[in-house]
Amino acid sequence: MSRYVTSKRLQRLNANLTERDWQIISTLARVRVATTSQLVALHFADVTLRRAQRKLASLTHKRILARLPRTVGGPWAGSSGHVYALDVAGQRLSNLATGGRPGRPWPVGAGFLAHSLAITEVYVQLVLAERAGCLRIDRFAGEPASWRTFFGPGGGRVVLKPDAYAVLLVGDYEDHWFIEVDRGTEHAPTIGRKCGVYRSYRRTGREQGKHGVFPRVLWLVLDEQRADEIRHLIQRQPDKSAAMFDVALLSAVVERVLQGAAQ
Repeated sequence: MSRYVTSKRLQRLNANLTERDWQIISTLARVRVATTSQLVALHFADVTLRRAQRKLASLTHKRILARLPRTVGGPWAGSSGHVYALDVAGQRLSNLATGGRPGRPWPVGAGFLAHSLAITEVYVQLVLAERAGCLRIDRFAGEPASWRTFFGPGGGRVVLKPDAYAVLLVGDYEDHWFIEVDRGTEHAPTIGRKCGVYRSYRRTGREQGKHGVFPRVLWLVLDEQRADEIRHLIQRQPDKSAAMFDVALLSAVVERVLQGAAQ
């Protein structure tokens, strides 16, 4: 099947999209991939699962969504564990206002997909907390919108790649976070180097100049054993920089951010 979407067809799609359709497009533009169950939690709380599945199938048929050629297991899949991304039409619709360039759904490995879905789950839990009145999401950017580019000590170009960047309003406070989702697959030296990139970026003062504060770096992990490992590594950071990092369970991300970035 041709992947090309004509401008005329795009106009027809644009004219017939519902508010729910646009919300789904916006979510996948933000987080790149999501399971059926994650999309249901975000956008179909008022309808049956069967109706939600029919809507997702319809958007897929229109090339607005692409269903990745795999099902997934794990805590966010269950019996409705298809994974969706924006297809070409969806990406073009998303980019109408920004002038961005559409891409194509990409083949991904199981590890990368599981990591991406974990980041999506962070977003889902924050949105549900916002709906419950616990906080407000001022900004949430997944990759690559969360990335920061700067010049390192030797003048070379360095790219800091947080999994996500969030600005959350909790009570009277505005908290800035860089979020790293750790699934226990990275060795300690790799995490140590990533912490070093954060330290280098903080020294540039660019983030502070733009936002008035450097975000707290929150490592989200799957279990307490891994949390202890990363806490130990953080305590070994030089220049008294351990305070810029924190660790919490992925399942407790809302509880942690409600405590505030200064904790």
